Amino acid sequence: MSPARRTGPALLTAVAAVTALATPAVADAAAAPAPAPTGCTGTAPVVCHFDVAPGTYRVTARIGGAAEGRTTVTAETRRAMLGETPTAAGRQVVRTFTVNVREPEGEPTGASGSPGLDLTFGGPAPLLADLHVTPAPRTPQLFLIGDSTVCDQLGSPYTGWGQELPQYLRAGISVANYADSGESSQTYLDQPQLFPTVRPLIRRGDTVLIQLAHNDKQTTEADYRANLTTMIDAIRAEGGRPVLVTPIVRRWFNTDGTLDNGTALLVNGLGVDLPAQVRLLAAEKDVPLVDLTVLTRQRVEELGPEGSKALYLTDEKRDNTHTSERGATEYAAMVRDALRDQHLLPGRLFR
Repeated sequence: MSPARRTGPALLTAVAAVTALATPAVADAAAAPAPAPTGCTGTAPVVCHFDVAPGTYRVTARIGGAAEGRTTVTAETRRAMLGETPTAAGRQVVRTFTVNVREPEGEPTGASGSPGLDLTFGGPAPLLADLHVTPAPRTPQLFLIGDSTVCDQLGSPYTGWGQELPQYLRAGISVANYADSGESSQTYLDQPQLFPTVRPLIRRGDTVLIQLAHNDKQTTEADYRANLTTMIDAIRAEGGRPVLVTPIVRRWFNTDGTLDNGTALLVNGLGVDLPAQVRLLAAEKDVPLVDLTVLTRQRVEELGPEGSKALYLTDEKRDNTHTSERGATEYAAMVRDALRDQHLLPGRLFR
């Protein structure tokens, strides 16, 4: 995946201002699109920067050219907006997607990054012919609440599944990833940049995915359930729809090739089976459930001790909790499938 900003002779960089965007929250959704900045087309990896305020934007890109192309698009902090898109020689295709622009642009408690919107057109043979960015403040939102396995990770090779999810969605839904490294169900409620910031942004009809467990290592069953219940009730009070997500597994194997029932499956230091509590709470509170623990366990055990290393940072960092780009991409696809199969988002929004 190409980084959001690079330097070097093969890179074209450009800056353009989008007019009439002083207040994105009340910006006209039908405002004229901003054209591609000067130099923001070509056949080398291209970074396009738009001077826009935080908000929601619809991006329309015309991809292709005289030669065959294979183009990917990332936005802001390494968010995958468009998977590898092939174009035949002499042919062009138009792709649209929605980008959430915020400050900080990655993890809510992390570094700010650059203001505005950065789009990177990369891939094996990138071809960008034209590009427009239009404010879309009334677009429905898909909020992500979670930890480091979900968040927009700043540095490669670390990649959260929330970072890869946007590529599976068409224009018309804004993925607002407010997951943050190191957060438990309690700290996510306590940190001003996290739930206190997310809650007032939720509008009627928005969907909010909650995956918090990896850092609840010493949280009691009662406190864990109470924290998740607080979030569920608050999201509903704002008119949003909460969706509980059980945590991705850690890559810890028993000698028989199955995953360890404690560490891998998120039973914490007090003996609380956190995924089991999420399932129970989903049933009790009538909340939709995405059981990533079951889905990722099946995938990791299917690949086995050696094959599953590619999903995590085992070889690079001796890390069996955080996912590689491949692992995050596969796990994001599982979330996509669950959202589609449970009709939690309209079918037209899936790419």
